[in-house]
Amino acid sequence: MAKAFGIVTSSPEHKVEGMQDFRPIGAFSFLGRFRVIDFPISNFSNSGIDNIQVYITKAPRSLIAHIGTGRHYNINSKRGKIQLIVPSETLVNQVYNTNINAFFSNIDYIQRQTKEYVVIAPSCMVFTQNYDELLQDHVKSGADITLLYHKVFDAKEGYSTCNALTLDGEKVTAITPNLGDEDTKDMFMESFVMKKDLLLDLMQAARETSSMYTLANIVNAKCGELKVRGVEHHGFFAPITSLETYFKANQTLIDIDESASLFTSDWPIYTRTSDSCPTQFYDDAVVKNSLVSNGCEIHGTIEDSVIGRGVTIGKGAVIRNCVVNSSTVIGDNVVLQNQIVDKYAKIIHENKILAEPGKPGYIKRRDIL
Repeated sequence: MAKAFGIVTSSPEHKVEGMQDFRPIGAFSFLGRFRVIDFPISNFSNSGIDNIQVYITKAPRSLIAHIGTGRHYNINSKRGKIQLIVPSETLVNQVYNTNINAFFSNIDYIQRQTKEYVVIAPSCMVFTQNYDELLQDHVKSGADITLLYHKVFDAKEGYSTCNALTLDGEKVTAITPNLGDEDTKDMFMESFVMKKDLLLDLMQAARETSSMYTLANIVNAKCGELKVRGVEHHGFFAPITSLETYFKANQTLIDIDESASLFTSDWPIYTRTSDSCPTQFYDDAVVKNSLVSNGCEIHGTIEDSVIGRGVTIGKGAVIRNCVVNSSTVIGDNVVLQNQIVDKYAKIIHENKILAEPGKPGYIKRRDIL
């Protein structure tokens, strides 16, 4: 394997209303058991990349607590490590909150790396990728930069803050914002492979061009000078860039066939374990087509929903087409439909809270209704 270290970026350009007020996207609960950050780190670990830097722009507490030393990601205990890199300065304007500025603020961590190559992945997208194979393919191709993309057929929905690639065969001629003007696009997955020295050169070029430039901006500007190559990703892909896409990704993976395209026996997704008793389903409980995590107490009805750890659902309650995060309490006779319920919320009165399909409602963390 060619020598490479990994960088997980913070993707500050994406904003998830409500949920992101309390933690970065990488710390979002996913499918009741995982965090979104588990996917890029597991991809690196499974690919043999065990020297990883995780950049966090703000509200780092939950990510730091979840990632910890990184031992649960099966990283080599002798030569591997995860570095959690938090902001070193207060930004006077969010326009400066770019991955280039984050890299510059911690340039020593990059310069000290002895690995020849770097693989960069986002913390806000759910997919699996063998970066070892991608890296070997990159080296053989003779390209300066390899970019990963996924062909989507619903680009008008759910990708508003994402970029798309313009391709001429394998050659990338441009990285452009997705304007939502076409259904079919090659959506950029914010994943780069290049030499470390080239990354440092691009950082300097970006700084000399504009303090607002991201890595994608400077790579786009250099497409005419450098050999930039696109590689198509196959399998499950979900950007977590809005409440709607977060909701859709969780709901889609309830389907066992969709889930099988993401979770395979030879590519484990690691996460911090949370030991608790099995879920108790009482005599009056009815559960259909749902994922229910451990440690719950279920009396009511659950349909087409994802239920996190330690959730209590009371008698007569109906939870339909919802994502309910951990340690929440749903009282007796409560009816929820098309809702995202954040952690530690309590819906304890006889409320009926409904939202339109495809436009989920959001119940805040620790709120009481």
